[in-house]
Amino acid sequence: MMKKKSVPASKPFLILFLCQIISALDVPLDSKLLEELSQPPTITHQSPKDYIVDPRENIVIQCEAKGKPPPSFSWTRNGTHFDIDKDEQVTMKPNSGTLVINIMNGGKAEAYEGVYQCTARNERGAAISNNIVIRPSRSPLWTKEKLEPNQVREGDSLVLHCRPPVGLPPPIIFWMDNAFQRLPQSERVSQGLNGDLYFSNVQPEDTREDYICYARFNHTQTIQQKQPISVKVFSTKPVTERQPVLLTPTGSTSTKVELRGNVLLLECIAAGLPTPVIRWIKEGGELPANRTFFENFKKTLKIIDVSEADSGNYKCIARNTLGSVHHVISVTVKAAPYWITAPRNLVLSPGEDGTLICRANGNPKPSISWLANGVPIAIAPEDPSRKVDGDTIIFSHVQERSSAVYQCNASNEYGYLLANAFVNVLAEPPRILTPANKLYQVIADSPALLDCAYFGSPKPEIEWFKGVKGSILRGNEYVFHDNGTLEIPVAQKDSSGTYTCVARNELGKIQNEVHLEIKDPTMIIKQPEYKVVQRYGQVSFECIIKHDSTLLPTVIWLKDNHELPDDERFLVGKDNLTIMNVTDKDDGTYTCIVNTTLDSVSASAVLTVVAAPPTPAIIYARPNPPFDLELTGQLERSIELSWIPGDENNSPITHFIIEYEDGLHEPGVWHYQTEVPGTQTTVQLKLSPYVNYSFRVIAVNQIGRSQPSEPSEQYLTKSASPDENPANVQGIGSEPDNLVITWESLKGFQSNGPGLQYKVSWRQKDVDDEWTSVIVANVSKYIVSGTPTFVPYEIKVQALNDLGYAPEPSEVIGHSGEDLPMVAPGNVQVHVINSTLAKVHWDPVPLKTVRGHLQGYKVYYWKVQSLSRRSRRHVEKKILTFRGNKTFGMLPGLEPYSSYKLNVRVVNGKGEGPASPDKVFKTPEGVPSSPSFLKITNPTLDSLTLEWGSPTHPNGVLTSYILKFQPINNTHELGPLVEIRIPANESSLILKNLNYSTRYKFYFNAQTSVGSGSQITEEAVTIMDEGKMAMASRQVDIATQGWFIGLMCAVALLILILLIVCFIRRNKGGKYPVKEKEDAHADPEIQPMKEDDGTFGEYSDAEDHKPLKKGSRTPSDRTVKKEDSDDSLVDYGEGVNGQFNEDGSFIGQYSGKKEKEPAEGNESSEAPSPVNAMNSFV
Repeated sequence: MMKKKSVPASKPFLILFLCQIISALDVPLDSKLLEELSQPPTITHQSPKDYIVDPRENIVIQCEAKGKPPPSFSWTRNGTHFDIDKDEQVTMKPNSGTLVINIMNGGKAEAYEGVYQCTARNERGAAISNNIVIRPSRSPLWTKEKLEPNQVREGDSLVLHCRPPVGLPPPIIFWMDNAFQRLPQSERVSQGLNGDLYFSNVQPEDTREDYICYARFNHTQTIQQKQPISVKVFSTKPVTERQPVLLTPTGSTSTKVELRGNVLLLECIAAGLPTPVIRWIKEGGELPANRTFFENFKKTLKIIDVSEADSGNYKCIARNTLGSVHHVISVTVKAAPYWITAPRNLVLSPGEDGTLICRANGNPKPSISWLANGVPIAIAPEDPSRKVDGDTIIFSHVQERSSAVYQCNASNEYGYLLANAFVNVLAEPPRILTPANKLYQVIADSPALLDCAYFGSPKPEIEWFKGVKGSILRGNEYVFHDNGTLEIPVAQKDSSGTYTCVARNELGKIQNEVHLEIKDPTMIIKQPEYKVVQRYGQVSFECIIKHDSTLLPTVIWLKDNHELPDDERFLVGKDNLTIMNVTDKDDGTYTCIVNTTLDSVSASAVLTVVAAPPTPAIIYARPNPPFDLELTGQLERSIELSWIPGDENNSPITHFIIEYEDGLHEPGVWHYQTEVPGTQTTVQLKLSPYVNYSFRVIAVNQIGRSQPSEPSEQYLTKSASPDENPANVQGIGSEPDNLVITWESLKGFQSNGPGLQYKVSWRQKDVDDEWTSVIVANVSKYIVSGTPTFVPYEIKVQALNDLGYAPEPSEVIGHSGEDLPMVAPGNVQVHVINSTLAKVHWDPVPLKTVRGHLQGYKVYYWKVQSLSRRSRRHVEKKILTFRGNKTFGMLPGLEPYSSYKLNVRVVNGKGEGPASPDKVFKTPEGVPSSPSFLKITNPTLDSLTLEWGSPTHPNGVLTSYILKFQPINNTHELGPLVEIRIPANESSLILKNLNYSTRYKFYFNAQTSVGSGSQITEEAVTIMDEGKMAMASRQVDIATQGWFIGLMCAVALLILILLIVCFIRRNKGGKYPVKEKEDAHADPEIQPMKEDDGTFGEYSDAEDHKPLKKGSRTPSDRTVKKEDSDDSLVDYGEGVNGQFNEDGSFIGQYSGKKEKEPAEGNESSEAPSPVNAMNSFV
């Protein structure tokens, strides 16, 4: 039997605690036993503490209890005895304490309001219920009031008060119209928690006469309606926009108290135009994740299951475009009492000790009071075995008269808890609950579990015997469980027989007999084999089994792990499966499964369906299995195996595979032993002790493996002590005060003999000289408790069996469990390298304080605020981990000109240690980002207005802005560059004395004391001078004058005559026809003028200007206005249609409005002069 380990004398408290646990009896849940044992009353069901009833129905106050003998019931009402026999309206249910108050037959619910308490009593004690407060529900009518119509100006706020009647429980409020349709609600119009309807601002569509508030009382299933409220909205132009103002709550601060575990609801509703948007934050912390919800368009903050950690200041901020307003709600979370350790029933034997513990918490801390059988313990009958110590009652040397029911009451101003726990002192002789002569059947080499369920007080001792007059069972081949069960880990044939369980205590003795039968395992001695069959042929699989003669086997065949097809071609015989007329779909894996009531075995084979060969050919197949296996030269650790090869089937055998079966430890499982060349038919095999060997041989050729040969005869080797020890021994603690030693168990054949066990030894490295050892059964883990935290241990695990020990094992070093590190890193220093990078140093913590494997250090750092904006934002902590014993690290990605905090924590395998004190450091200034925008507006003849936004990231204190600009001519050449420095507090500038109708390019950036930031570029054009444009339009266009047209015709006619003369001379004096002569001398004034090249196109500079630096000439936000860039004469009062000068020349070419370029913006240039147009024509 297992040896008990002694407990050091230095831990008396632990001994007392263990004794208390051991001394308390567990009563089995056996119905017959429970009917016979005496038991104090236990309340099993009762009505809720706050019980609101329907005044129209009977009142049922529940009180159910159990006990032996069955308890009797009594009631108190408002602290005094309630005699139900004197009230004909009140009855108590039979065999129950439940009261039924008859209201439906004349009783009034109001007459039975009060506080009720039930007492269940028998000879062993009295249990009491909670104080049950009975109150009938109420749904009073609305008080009459005169409602004046609401005259409201558009844009103003409005509150429609509901003021529902006070009911029990409070009603549910909702607003509807006369058509019983719910009124739509939004960010602008919503219902508050008090039921009032709030308008942040009213609109004309809010005018109506049927705003109706409804109150629904669920208990009585009634709905009360308030008189309709009329709202009329009158409009005034313009509507004045207003900053947010809080409608509820009022003032700047308020308080709220909520109980732990409840739902916290905070509300902020604001007036304003535009409608304000509500945002919630918790000052100095974050809103709890996964428990925070927003309702009523974010006007209500809802936190479920609140705890003390949710106390704090919650700020709601209402904001619109004109400003914001906020309100701070100081939330305090109190707590009604809640259990830490509720008292539990205690079953003791006479003379034993025990404790009742009652621990509760709350805010404020609850007070604990005890009652005995419903009476305050101070005035209850004295019990010398009982001592009250605050929240604990200590019992020592109890007797049967000490049985009682104790009540623990934990209460504070927010509620109370009441728990009943009985002390039941029993003196009972032993009883065995397992049926007599129960039969157990087990397969050989499997574990057998023989039950002996028992009860007695004091707790009986259990002993097992084999046979009627056998000796008491001892030894490592048996395992004795605390519940009385006897376990035989490896049951053999000789384990069969009758076993006797004996239970005894000081009050008596009892015994019970059970019977164990060991059955032979079921085996498949002829397994189905791999088959190749031609299509439309026939195939058969064998499955011959061997089983215990007393067990009835059933054989099931599966195809591909599913039932066989419902097809008459499949014939299932006693020992085989035959498939007729095989088709391609029959291809697959066939499995034979043999089941008995105790075990199950299976074997599978593959069927391959092939097409019939068209002509006879040489068939190459797997070899036939070897046969005639013979064992010779038997020695303790070796044997010779020989065999005769089967037919090669036209493919030479390449090698043989030898497999073995261990019939003692793993029957039916074949293991690889070795392999030899195909020319060899004998082999010398190495053996292990205590193995019942069988061998088989498999032949292999290029086609595949043969079926295994028939097994050889069995050969059982002698037992010996183990040759080897367990591998992979480790010691790793799972808790700070233990050491878990694990190893890989030896396999069955490695045990070398019966009774395999392990000797587990350990000692604290460099502290203990002696080893502490324990011998355990065939398991793979042992837990050493009560160890110091994270200290090294030397560990070794040695195998042993009934014949002796394995060789001395090697030692390994393990560690007891880790705990969180004790101290934080010290001397944390921060060296700021530049505006975005810092280096942090710290001193390593002493290794003794790490209390675990040092994994590294974690640096937590976060931005507190920007030094330029002085505004806080949501704190987002960043974490950098530095592995190993590193004492410095770099913090990249910092923001310039900001204040940061950081702390450092050491990390081991258990987790993180405490944080070092927060270290504050600041990053220096950097160069700013580019201005957020640059807009150029209000162009005139000689000025432009520039407006810009400050940089999104100033990265320091802005000292100035730098503006550079230069003109761009029509050929994209850049003029001289002008630079202007602008004070940092300016946001606009008017540039004067510019050239008219000129494009300028601007380069703009911001500066800090560190330097200039990136620049933003823009282009714009001054407008054209109207006087010069009109002068150009009055110039004479020579190309349209009559004399010029006649001159051109004459020149053309002269050239034509010269060409005709040359042609006549070349043709030796040929005559002209009269018509041709007439054509040749035609009047040049009537010749049509070719105007292919005479059109005058509008000047357009389509080519992009090439700026000096990168940048677009068109603002990114498209802020250039159309009137600033369209340069047609229409904008200067000339009109759209073409006009004629006094000399008849057409000037419409210059007055048309130019199209706007979509990508580059509107560019303008002067209209071309008539001289330039003439040059173009020629």
